[in-house]
Amino acid sequence: MKYEFEGKNEKEAIEIAANELGLERDQFDVEILESQKNSLFKKGYVKIRVHVLEENRTSEKYSEETENFSKIYDNPLPQGEFEQKIIEFIQNVIEKMGYDVKVNVSFREEKKLNIKLESSYSSILIGRKGKNLDALQLLANIYAGRLGHEEIRIILDTENYRIRREETLVRLAYTTADKVRSSKKSILLEPMNPFERRLIHTTLNDIPDVETKSEGEGVYKQVRVIYKGIR
Repeated sequence: MKYEFEGKNEKEAIEIAANELGLERDQFDVEILESQKNSLFKKGYVKIRVHVLEENRTSEKYSEETENFSKIYDNPLPQGEFEQKIIEFIQNVIEKMGYDVKVNVSFREEKKLNIKLESSYSSILIGRKGKNLDALQLLANIYAGRLGHEEIRIILDTENYRIRREETLVRLAYTTADKVRSSKKSILLEPMNPFERRLIHTTLNDIPDVETKSEGEGVYKQVRVIYKGIR
């Protein structure tokens, strides 16, 4: 099970997570989602995602929470009219493209609905660098807005592409940072969607002698990784 918490720094965010879940620090894994340093105009913060280890789900407080949570969030079938319409819309679009697909809810979070696509044509649905999947996701979010739920973000995934892509981008960020520090020259990365760019920025945020900035126009901008030295 996954939860998200935020604090002024990593230590505070972890302490908040431990208190809220009623667990010890060694009973869960931590993934840093966002990190922002203190600056003149912005306060620093760290946002983490907590992965509770399977063997620790027996704690009384956590078991009670996850029991209620699973009733709502672990059901792959659509819950309510909105989810039913979203799933039917996605399935109809893909089938009209000429591809078979099975559409289910992967998991739910606050203001976020994660949809899983199962198809023998997954590679086509993903497209080059995920652009087909992004296009389908955009259509789903536009439709959600027309249904009066623009506050809910629809995430589409198939064959765990999103997770694999995130891992690839994190490795790319660190590799690029090493090249920039060695050459003392900036490197411009491939065009990316907003989520991917944010992942690059966040990954390199804590490296003191490297900075990043987005360049270009439209949805698919590029991230430039720049050597700035240690001041």
